[in-house]
Amino acid sequence: MAVLSLILASCGTVYRTPKVVEGAAGGANVRVLDMNPETVIQANRSPYSPKTLPAFFSQASSGGAFSTPAARPAALATRLPPKVNPGPYEIGVGDVVLLATPQAQSSVEQLSGLLAAQNARQGYTVQDDGAINIPNVGRVRIAGLTIEDAEVVLFQRLVENQLDPIFSLEISEFNSRKVSIGGAVAQPTVIPVTLSPLFLEEALAAAGGITVEDQDYAAIRLYRDGTMYQIPLNQLYSRVSLTKTRLLPGDSVFVDTEYDLSQARENYQARIELGVDDRQYVYLAGEVGKQSRFALPFEGKASLADAMYESDGIASLTGDVSQIYVLRSSSDPREFGAITAWHLDARSAANFALAPRFELRPDDIIFVAQQPVTRWSRAVSQILPQILSLGTSLTD
Repeated sequence: MAVLSLILASCGTVYRTPKVVEGAAGGANVRVLDMNPETVIQANRSPYSPKTLPAFFSQASSGGAFSTPAARPAALATRLPPKVNPGPYEIGVGDVVLLATPQAQSSVEQLSGLLAAQNARQGYTVQDDGAINIPNVGRVRIAGLTIEDAEVVLFQRLVENQLDPIFSLEISEFNSRKVSIGGAVAQPTVIPVTLSPLFLEEALAAAGGITVEDQDYAAIRLYRDGTMYQIPLNQLYSRVSLTKTRLLPGDSVFVDTEYDLSQARENYQARIELGVDDRQYVYLAGEVGKQSRFALPFEGKASLADAMYESDGIASLTGDVSQIYVLRSSSDPREFGAITAWHLDARSAANFALAPRFELRPDDIIFVAQQPVTRWSRAVSQILPQILSLGTSLTD
């Protein structure tokens, strides 16, 4: 019995249950607010703009490609991407940088004027952690930096290692930023984005040119960040400014011979299903019907009730309806680690009316605590094998 008492007394160390604790703990500062009509209004004031669907979801296409001349539009609309200045090139993973440093020369070589031509040139590939590995210096992270900023970082590291900080840096291979060209072109290809701006006419020339006979209903479609832009082919060369459309890393250019929006929609939906598109999520944890993530809708808002019942609600046998929380981190960088826990006590069924009115925000965490009997049951299930084992050893 004494041994059994010791085992039971140690249940807290055997089983750890997650819970929401107000105050500073684990590097986070948690504030708990009871959910009521006033605090729901306060929570909903948090600024939020739902993601919008690409424009081609709201455009009429008569069910896809136009099969008869009568069903085709009079003219294809021109939708140009906004003019942007991406700034100087930033080094990325996969790029190869060339580091040139002067070599020690003999007096004969110096007198013969060969000093300027004798430089040690070594290429380094930017690895997946964004760094290059330089002998006698170590790993230096340069991904995401411009050439000028990378030169500053390398200069500091060379000085720190008491090495000659005289060097030159250039990019010899551009592998991190690319634009894809496909559709009705001679040679579909992928083109690297370099230090020089890449324009549409250059990209089409690199793909061998356009292979379209009937230009009336052909168009160049540019896909960027989930949005489709369109340049009718019969206008491309009549307006010089269209050929000077600047392409950005990650753009996809497709020369299409049909006015088909359904394919673009299917492609975008496939991107969403594969997780390629940058969706906004809410996460459900604890004693919910299914621990999962809930995707916030496009062009609309979702409530606590929407997310809860999408995940089969509260686990009826184990969940504590009096301990339902929505955890929301502060978006202010000056309040890093500050978390507000909106607490819903649903022991009164009337409080459930607050759930459809509480608006969710990206990265909210919905947490349902365990019932006390559930914690006890799970603790006993862990120590019971120890008791049985002890009993067997004592009888032996």
